Amino acid sequence: MSPLSGERIISAWTADVPALVFVVVLAAGYLWAARRARPWPRSRTVAFLAGLATVVLVTCSSLGVYDDVLFWPRAVQVVVLLMITPLLLALGAPVTLLLAVVPSRRLRRWGRGRVARALTFPLVISVLLIVPPLVIYLSPLYELTLRHAAVDELVRLVLLGCGFVYFWTRLRVDPTPREDHHLVSFAISFTEVIVDAALGLVLWLGPLRAAGYYEALGRTWGPDARTDQIIGAGILWIGGDLAGLPFVVALLLRWLRADERQAEIDDEQPAPEGLWWENDPVLAERFKRER
Repeated sequence: MSPLSGERIISAWTADVPALVFVVVLAAGYLWAARRARPWPRSRTVAFLAGLATVVLVTCSSLGVYDDVLFWPRAVQVVVLLMITPLLLALGAPVTLLLAVVPSRRLRRWGRGRVARALTFPLVISVLLIVPPLVIYLSPLYELTLRHAAVDELVRLVLLGCGFVYFWTRLRVDPTPREDHHLVSFAISFTEVIVDAALGLVLWLGPLRAAGYYEALGRTWGPDARTDQIIGAGILWIGGDLAGLPFVVALLLRWLRADERQAEIDDEQPAPEGLWWENDPVLAERFKRER
């Protein structure tokens, strides 16, 4: 394979057929539903299609051409498919669009049921966001993705699914089974930052991943195996944190807006009479028992 140069970064492209089929099917389905659900916000459509465009970018551009030769392109793919693509897809509000064109009571009932609430419990969501990169890079799975295309495609799909469930339940652009406090989302994001740092350090200072596979390639250009892995570790660590910043900003803005709406509601309500502790439901009940 030709060395990865500045020109090849732009000009090297490949056709990842499963990824392209996935993108075309989702794009066609979304556009069809958006047309039926008119008026549908154009910003939602743009966000969703931009998310699908990132899938094409990381699988068919030079990142996809060299992801079996160099370590760091796969690190870029992991960050994008777990943190950036799902965020854009969630901003497209696909669940709301689906409910608008498929008004199924069973679908709505399932979305509010116990199973859906359990699967979107904060601890489960934390695992979905944090564990996939650890499993990929700290187990034999990483080398399997290099040697078997089917495993590679499946891992990409899992990353995308885990990321979407996280951003769907945390952003709450779409209806969700649970209404957790925004602090829960900040706690999960903070934990993810810590885990990214730990994984980055392990890859930076630890043994080489899939060393036998890369050695058998006999690559004579580009960074050596250690430098290549260090670059990938930095992408997973710093890139993952930077990719999460837009979500944290969006979450903070939604929190502030929710507080403003609550303040407006409180201002419209008449001021309670009596002493403050008499209007607190917990303290009022306690005083009644004591009397």
